[in-house]
Amino acid sequence: MGEPGERQTLFAKPAPHGIYPDLSQPVTEHQHLTESHEYKPGWSFYLVLAGVATTLGSSLPVGFNIGVVNTPADLLKSFCNESISAHYGLELDEGWLNVLWAAVVSIFIVGGCTGSILGAVLADRFGRKKATIAISGLWVAGALMFGFCRAANSVEMLILGRLLVGLSGGLTTSIVPMYLTELAPLALTGAMGVACPMGVNVGVLVGQVMGLKFLLGGANDWPYLLSVYVLLVIFCLPLLFILPESPKYLFVVKRDEEGALRELSRLRGVSTSVLNEDIDMLREEARASNASAGGEQHWSMIRVLKDPRLRLPLLLACSMQAGQQTSGINAVFYYSQTIFKQAGLDEAQSQYATIACGFINVCTALLMLWLLPRAGRRPLLLGSILAAAAILAGLAASMKFMAVVSWMPYVCMAAVLGYVLVYGFGLGPIPYFIASEIFEVGPRPAGMAWGSLANWGGNFVVGMSFPTMRDCLGPYSFIVFAVITAMLFVFQKLYFPETRGKTPTQITQLCSRGFRSKPLRSATALGPV
Repeated sequence: MGEPGERQTLFAKPAPHGIYPDLSQPVTEHQHLTESHEYKPGWSFYLVLAGVATTLGSSLPVGFNIGVVNTPADLLKSFCNESISAHYGLELDEGWLNVLWAAVVSIFIVGGCTGSILGAVLADRFGRKKATIAISGLWVAGALMFGFCRAANSVEMLILGRLLVGLSGGLTTSIVPMYLTELAPLALTGAMGVACPMGVNVGVLVGQVMGLKFLLGGANDWPYLLSVYVLLVIFCLPLLFILPESPKYLFVVKRDEEGALRELSRLRGVSTSVLNEDIDMLREEARASNASAGGEQHWSMIRVLKDPRLRLPLLLACSMQAGQQTSGINAVFYYSQTIFKQAGLDEAQSQYATIACGFINVCTALLMLWLLPRAGRRPLLLGSILAAAAILAGLAASMKFMAVVSWMPYVCMAAVLGYVLVYGFGLGPIPYFIASEIFEVGPRPAGMAWGSLANWGGNFVVGMSFPTMRDCLGPYSFIVFAVITAMLFVFQKLYFPETRGKTPTQITQLCSRGFRSKPLRSATALGPV
């Protein structure tokens, strides 16, 4: 199968009987496609390198820039006021300064939404690998804006830097999980999918730690604090150039059969002559892509939105991504320091306790590398969402009586830590990569882009509405988050099938009739869900 003469006929040659998975014979991630006894794909040098390089050089900066502005917020506000005064002769009052600061913070989310939309175009036009390399360039450009904005006394450079890193973040969440899951064999798609959210969690933690006063939290250190992530980007950039391109992208999208097999052989570290299993799966995805393309190979975001076969997968992916944000994770982190202080901790101790929340996030992400292949996506996601809804309701109740009952602050503190824990066991990591498992290669970039856009959009909605909710509802704000999270649980409970051990083609078939397709009932032929 690795001979040149055979490679030229991979698309034209009809598939022999039994070459594609039988929907009535499911495969698991421990025993996937065991018909091949000669070679079973697993971890390889390039697969590990891809996970490490993209986690440290692409995903970590996303989390870092999400949380790093909280610590130097007052210093940055003063800088903004001084810059406006020096350049425009205006003295901003407290109200206008808050408006300017809101622009600095929210422009990051605007960039994230824009990057999510562009991700579908870049991933198909330039490929997953080259698009990831381009993202690194944007990360470097953003860091340069941060590093020199104080020397130039330019608030415009600060805002431009935030826009660039937001754009990089949106592109990262749209492209990197797709790239990693396309590199991975079926048994490892879950583990590789967790790499991106794990990098985001680590980035948030690193940003919190670097903001400590004895590191880069000093009054004159904020430009270095904002831009220090670039060291990892620069370190990982050369590694991205030596990574293989996604064989699925080359085979299905570019129709470069020879290049796809060459990259697949390099990725797996073995000759193509023993890669029958992987090549058969490439053929299956190419056949499914041809069948659904209808003569048009390009899958735009609008085309995916209009395709009735993809409507339910799109709703599942977008509701998960948006629900990740509307579950109130950022609001919980916002209140965490206040809760910790009311529990008797001083300023420094409260900051360390907040860092402990970030550490829990990282630990659960690491544990998910082991759990996902064993427990599956559906039970972890549903359990996480249900527990999060219950804890949010409990947090609202305990905050309401925090000033009345002496020991209630400790209940609040336990609720915050418990929420962060259960969030990390499903609702946090799974939405990032689930679109890569429920969309076939052709519509996958557009599906990932829609999911990423829903995530950043949910972040924006919560960021804009939470201050008003907090002022009007107080602790009852978390009841709103609990209700939204409970609604997400009901929808996913009804329609989200287990994706572990199933190909995107199988998932698409299960969901092809939208709400009438009853994917859970149909999936019983594929194994327990």
